[in-house]
Amino acid sequence: MEMVDRYIYAVTQKLPESQREDIALELRTLIEDMLEDRAGERDVTEEDIEAVLIEMGSPRELAQKYRGTKNYLIGPELYDSYILVLKISLIATAATIIISFLGQVVVDPTRVIDHFVGCIVSLVTGLPTALGWTTIGFAIVGYAGASDSIDLYGGKDWKPSKLPPVPEKKRQIKRGETIFSIAFYMFLLALFAFSNEYFGIWIFKGDGFNGVVPFLNTGNWNAYLFLFLIFGFGIIKECLKLIYGRWTVQLVIYTAVVNVLSFGVLLLLINGPTFWNPDFMQQLAQTEYFVAGSEAYDTVEIIWEQLTMWIVVFMAVGLVWDVVSGWYKVRQGK
Repeated sequence: MEMVDRYIYAVTQKLPESQREDIALELRTLIEDMLEDRAGERDVTEEDIEAVLIEMGSPRELAQKYRGTKNYLIGPELYDSYILVLKISLIATAATIIISFLGQVVVDPTRVIDHFVGCIVSLVTGLPTALGWTTIGFAIVGYAGASDSIDLYGGKDWKPSKLPPVPEKKRQIKRGETIFSIAFYMFLLALFAFSNEYFGIWIFKGDGFNGVVPFLNTGNWNAYLFLFLIFGFGIIKECLKLIYGRWTVQLVIYTAVVNVLSFGVLLLLINGPTFWNPDFMQQLAQTEYFVAGSEAYDTVEIIWEQLTMWIVVFMAVGLVWDVVSGWYKVRQGK
């Protein structure tokens, strides 16, 4: 009955997750009854199964009957995943902004009103941004055909025997990993969007906070747009993994394309003259902790000069491993 399992899986993957189990049980009962009526007292054959499935119609057509309508911005097969990712994105964004606000109050309590106003403004702008990125990502995935990662053979010549098998566990993508990755990307997005001036070396003098020597050029928002684009690519990639639920050749190709685009944008960004703080070492030398010519200052200078190279190396290794690991799991599951 493997062909029946494939058929039911293909149909239910086009339906909301909350309905899949009940509809799968209903379909299995219906198919078994139809096979029993067709075969009578003899054993059911593969030809009987194929004839019954063809009589029921293609998985795409049957799924559309269960859905009742066809036009969506976010299709029902993606809707549950969309809502889940949207909740994660909004919670991660709000949490990052609020934690940043609390940190600002701790290090600089004299400006608590300014910090509170900044927090409200960040929430008003950040939450719609998270909503927009998530919606755009899922809309692109849907219109690009990723929601049809399982070929549902809606044409006249479709054959049940050609349906892809139900994925093995080795090829499945752990839902928790993709959820964590999406939350992490949203955390970074919110961090760099609303608290980038605190991303650097914190300086304390006497009994209080005395400012930050920023790693980045805080006055160049054009560079941040490229950074947000990289995070956006990462979110789209993880959304694809969440939607597919398993490694396929198509998903590996999508992942490779997204990773190449991300790496290209990264190279343009960090090798540009306006991304890093051009006065970082000079500002550091003005503090009493890093005097120019001291051992600590020289160590930081060496790290600073090699930072770009190591970011490129680690990013390249991570992106290549992402694709290679996915391809290996595809081959392992065959």
